[in-house]
Amino acid sequence: MKAFVKRSAATDDIALEEVNVPTIHEDELLVRVKAVGVGIHDSYFLPKEMNYPYPIGIEAAGIVEDTGSQVTQYKKGDRIAFVSMMQPKGGTWAEFAVVQQDSLILPIPENMVFAEAAAVPVAGNTVLRALTALHLNAGDSVFIAGASGAIGTFAIQFAKARGWKVAGSASPKNHDYMKSLGAETTVDYNDPNWADQIREWQPNGVDAAIAIQPGTGTDSMHVVKDGGTVITISGDRIEPERGIHAAFVPHKVDVRNEVEEVIQKIADGTYQLVIEQTYPFEQGLEALKKTQTRHARGKLVLTLE
Repeated sequence: MKAFVKRSAATDDIALEEVNVPTIHEDELLVRVKAVGVGIHDSYFLPKEMNYPYPIGIEAAGIVEDTGSQVTQYKKGDRIAFVSMMQPKGGTWAEFAVVQQDSLILPIPENMVFAEAAAVPVAGNTVLRALTALHLNAGDSVFIAGASGAIGTFAIQFAKARGWKVAGSASPKNHDYMKSLGAETTVDYNDPNWADQIREWQPNGVDAAIAIQPGTGTDSMHVVKDGGTVITISGDRIEPERGIHAAFVPHKVDVRNEVEEVIQKIADGTYQLVIEQTYPFEQGLEALKKTQTRHARGKLVLTLE
């Protein structure tokens, strides 16, 4: 099969090569990949022990090709979106991928195409987990730092659906976009006065902040009220002050039922899924380079159809 593989320990040694189709164990599924969600972590979320060449990638959508003897929930022919991360047998940037049955696996609604489904699992799962750590009520306010990408696109909409007041930061070209998703206030993160603008919107400070982009956690603290919460999606470590709770995404929280609801609501048109660009699979390195700039609007997807 064709796969984008990491060929050595060198950071950027990734290429499209022919490798063997992986075999499955009793608790695994083999999926014929039809679309791949492109993410910033795809080339370096890797297991500690792996054999080169190693297929990269975290999320995808496709058709179940085969199942192990212990797999009872899925069968050959099922359309699924899934996360398969840091597995010894390789990731999702391949014509076939292995996924363990206890991984995040989402049935794809009948009226959703593979490219749309592949854009949901990682961003949807990450945002829903992050929101569980905020403990906000309807009418509370949240600032989202770096809100125009795939995670921010969902974060704005999910927060708005909970009745929260939302502000977001991004470059000026994305301000109307963020407002279309439900943001009340938008600021340019390159404007030295952006924090003052958030304070004008919420004079006592926002109840919480979600720092998506690396390096935004500490700055976000400046607009959060005393005793509020800042959660960093990127994993930035920040020093708490003024009783502010600094949190990371709680990765052990199980939100798979909520992610299933999200994918259905996207299919129904309740939530907006934004795919900035789809690339033929062979152009994967171009897509990876684009997402690593952190300037993509919404999601980038590779297609194998």
